[in-house]
Amino acid sequence: MIINPLFIAGTAYLVAMNLYTLVLMRIDKKRAVKKKRRIPEARFFATALIGGSIGAIFGMYAFRHKTKHLRFIIGLPIILLMQICALLALHLLLR
Repeated sequence: MIINPLFIAGTAYLVAMNLYTLVLMRIDKKRAVKKKRRIPEARFFATALIGGSIGAIFGMYAFRHKTKHLRFIIGLPIILLMQICALLALHLLLR
């Protein structure tokens, strides 16, 4: 079985974005505890939109960070759902 190089590149990109977003969540949680300068919420949503939604959701619950913010509780899963729908549509178009 031959694996498409575009699939490999896309997978590597998504893994990198999710790890990056997960690390951002961890850094912001540490800064929150230490009362230091925080990472803007817009950055979390931006990284989630460009492929880091799973990392953001995982980081939110793993680090107990932003779990009381309704925009994160609802917004991040909606972004993930939209990304899944987009990937399914792309898959159907390229079949």
